[in-house]
Amino acid sequence: MKILLAGGGTGGHVNPALAIAGFIKARKPDSDIRFVGTDKGIESSLVPKAGYPLYTIEIYGLKRRLTLKNVKAFQKTLRSLSESKKILNEFKPDVVIGTGGYVSFPVLYKAAELGIPTLIHEQNAYPGITSKILSRVVDKIMISFDDSRKYFPKNADINLVGNPIREEFICHDKKRARDKLGIGQDEKYIVSVGGSMGARDFNNAIIDFIALHAPERKYRHTHACGQRGFKWMPQKLEDKGITRENYPLCDIREYIYDMPDVLSAADLVISRAGAITLGEIAALGKPAILVPSPNVTHNHQFHNAMSFVNKNAAVLIEEKELTGERLKKEVDALFSFSDRLEELSKNVAELAIYDSTQKIYNCISEVLNRKNKKRKILKI
Repeated sequence: MKILLAGGGTGGHVNPALAIAGFIKARKPDSDIRFVGTDKGIESSLVPKAGYPLYTIEIYGLKRRLTLKNVKAFQKTLRSLSESKKILNEFKPDVVIGTGGYVSFPVLYKAAELGIPTLIHEQNAYPGITSKILSRVVDKIMISFDDSRKYFPKNADINLVGNPIREEFICHDKKRARDKLGIGQDEKYIVSVGGSMGARDFNNAIIDFIALHAPERKYRHTHACGQRGFKWMPQKLEDKGITRENYPLCDIREYIYDMPDVLSAADLVISRAGAITLGEIAALGKPAILVPSPNVTHNHQFHNAMSFVNKNAAVLIEEKELTGERLKKEVDALFSFSDRLEELSKNVAELAIYDSTQKIYNCISEVLNRKNKKRKILKI
């Protein structure tokens, strides 16, 4: 079986594609799986590292206003359609799967035009423009949040499959994780994560939050401040009298490399609302305070967070309202009423989709088994 995956730009688009590829390869080792991306996105390093061939095309996103850059981007889009057709004719895939990013558009559009079975996977609650356009031509749409349905054509073949997550987040055990990390079973343990690069406003609020709760010694707290944050955050905490020696319960890290264990051990998570992160939180059944990043396309993290909040499965604080005092108030309230923590845990666990890759695999198999499917092609 020949499979072509198209997606890129961010890990949120590339990692699900790699998870899909890995699942298929484990079940059909003789499958020929290749990727299409750009030479500038994160796929240019992640895909070859995973051992898959990568075709590259040049494409940029279009802005809403007419500019010289927009004209050039449109010209590159037209050229990318020709490049995509050449790749498809050369590889002759049995199925093409798009996982988001601008690079998905020309590949999936041309595949549909050529009559090749096509699917798209949308990771976020609010679909990107690429997914919205392609939803009119592909055979099947796979979504990760049920709230996404309303953004796609009513007559489309839409399937709730969730986001692929690592097996370590499924086979978890809180007690075992705490024993491994040396955390007491009765300790109140908070984990906060602001993103791999480090969000300054988020980190500043965490600094103030730690300065408020550390002297009380009520909570053990691990915070990942990101690459940029790690350059300045420890010093700012030290300026407030918070050091590892004085307050060993507060652990500031650049990155949490043992995330499955750390999240498994947590009582409460304070986090951004990226789609994969929410999938992991749901799989672990963790109560969470979500602080969506306002600096993402279409504010999609806010929509992701609201899909949890509307089901009483998380607490939301928008970044414009985020302060150390607000965090302290919310955290104290949650730990003061254990029933509320248990309620959030129960509700978020009900949103978990543990067999996402199996559901995606089933969708691919279904599309491959269809005969003489008529396609309505979008004219551009």
